[in-house]
Amino acid sequence: MNPRDTHKKMSRLSCSPVQCLLRPLPLLFILSMMSQISQGDVGTAARYSPPYLPTACYNDSASQFPSNNLFAAAGDGIWDNGAACGRQYLVRCISAAVADSCIADQVIQVKIVDYALALIRSPPSASGTTIVLSETAFAAIANTSAAPTSINLEFQQ
Repeated sequence: MNPRDTHKKMSRLSCSPVQCLLRPLPLLFILSMMSQISQGDVGTAARYSPPYLPTACYNDSASQFPSNNLFAAAGDGIWDNGAACGRQYLVRCISAAVADSCIADQVIQVKIVDYALALIRSPPSASGTTIVLSETAFAAIANTSAAPTSINLEFQQ
């Protein structure tokens, strides 16, 4: 091969410093968007009904509940010896044993106000779950008409 031909091929393949820096941007953008799709943990959720008082976090104080009634009790996996009290979690239903249980793309924020193992007056619809949602919170992300006792969810603090 002629040295001139090699030089011509190299010049066609090379790029200016700006062009070389900009080439990977579309790929980096796509990768960053994919990483934002799922940054949470996966667990299970049940629901519980009133009475909601007293709670393991705040006893008999009704002021602990958010005005939108989107709250939950923490299961053993996130309870952290009571440090979970007051934490806020983003949760969304991703699947359930009962078909059509999840409300697609519905994400809510819940506040931890109780400990799931302390729910004696109002037992959860399923035991051993990561989180137990109030009736309102559960209905916001799952079709209660499908009557699921528990759902699989993605959650993020």
